[in-house]
Amino acid sequence: MRFRHLTAWLGGISLAALMTAGTTVAHADQITLHALMEDVPETQIIEAMLPQFEKDTGIKVEFQKLVYSEMHDKLVTQLTGSSSYYNVLEVDFLWAGEFPEAGWLADLKPFVDKSGFDLKPFFPSMLDLVGNHKGTLYMIPMYNYSMGLIYRTDLLADAKLAAAYKTATGKDLALPASLADYVALSKFMKATAGVAGAAMQGQRGDPNSMEFSNYLFSAGGAYLDKDRKVVLNSPEGLKALELYVDNIKNGAQQGALSATLDDTYRLMCDGKAFSMVTYWWMLPQLDSKEKCPNVAGKVALAVMPGGHGESGGWGWAIPKNESPELQEAAWKFISWVQGEKISIARALEGHAPVRSDTYENKDVLAKFPFYKQALDVVASGDAFPIFAYSAQYEDVLGRQLSLAGSGDSKPADALKEAADGLDGLMKKAQ
Repeated sequence: MRFRHLTAWLGGISLAALMTAGTTVAHADQITLHALMEDVPETQIIEAMLPQFEKDTGIKVEFQKLVYSEMHDKLVTQLTGSSSYYNVLEVDFLWAGEFPEAGWLADLKPFVDKSGFDLKPFFPSMLDLVGNHKGTLYMIPMYNYSMGLIYRTDLLADAKLAAAYKTATGKDLALPASLADYVALSKFMKATAGVAGAAMQGQRGDPNSMEFSNYLFSAGGAYLDKDRKVVLNSPEGLKALELYVDNIKNGAQQGALSATLDDTYRLMCDGKAFSMVTYWWMLPQLDSKEKCPNVAGKVALAVMPGGHGESGGWGWAIPKNESPELQEAAWKFISWVQGEKISIARALEGHAPVRSDTYENKDVLAKFPFYKQALDVVASGDAFPIFAYSAQYEDVLGRQLSLAGSGDSKPADALKEAADGLDGLMKKAQ
């Protein structure tokens, strides 16, 4: 998830950026839209802006907020009925195959064409992830949670550590260029600097599946080839898993196999880790003097060593079992909240954009210069397999990663089981 389970909050939200976000239009008859939202900073950023949308359109939007683990089943209950209480849907990329395949989502292309909504600024990779499914536009990207490397600049610049690293490896202490270099540096930092080399989220399921995906892509591996054939069990996949297990055992913090995103954030925030492979939007929190005084001013973001990290995201959708009137109102909200002005206003409050023009906006860059690096992270990301059983596959993969990390299974055996599990679920989805 992305923002899943993260309890830290970005800070107070100002609406000053919205003063020029739009002009008041003639109000429609009062309509209230309902959306089930993950209870995370992104939701709170948008929620603070809803009065502006109501002022612009006369349409009221109400958010019901839940933790991620409760959202899927609650949405499915509504979408399988004759009508849905939720008129606007927040769809995780892990459901972006399941929901369209079940026939629950409306085709958004007619709304785009009628309103003239411009899709060109959206990253093609995000439209592939949480937009198009089998040639039909079912979702509009909402925000991304691509993953990269957050690391301590002060430790890389430490003269004593640099000398020790040179003596130990014959190399200069620098940002690693490959996955193998990263794991070696992580192990060095743990042995020499008195901190965990990597704060790792090894808990079985979503945490370790998302984390390992970065290792897989960085090593040149993949889950599927261009023809959707399972290729996980490959030399590159084995290298990735062996390095992942090596870092869990020898570079990460104690208890990494049961750690969550929350745990890794706290470890990094407290100054007890050199690095973490994580969601790029965590950088402003770690760089906050109020939240993380131990590391503020000492952290930076980079693309995952090897050139590719894991890319995820959420999209907006409209339920197919909704009335035409409410579908039109839902589209007005989606096109408003993902339009250029509101996307920029959200970015100024810490939003993780899905539009390239937002990353290039001078006001956004003036406040958050690291968005330049974030753009590289987003643009270079690869994705977890998206199909009807993506969520179930997280559990299959997570179990094998955990077994390999604990030493209860050899990496080669765990990788084969993970690949076979993916192949079985892919065939089931056909």
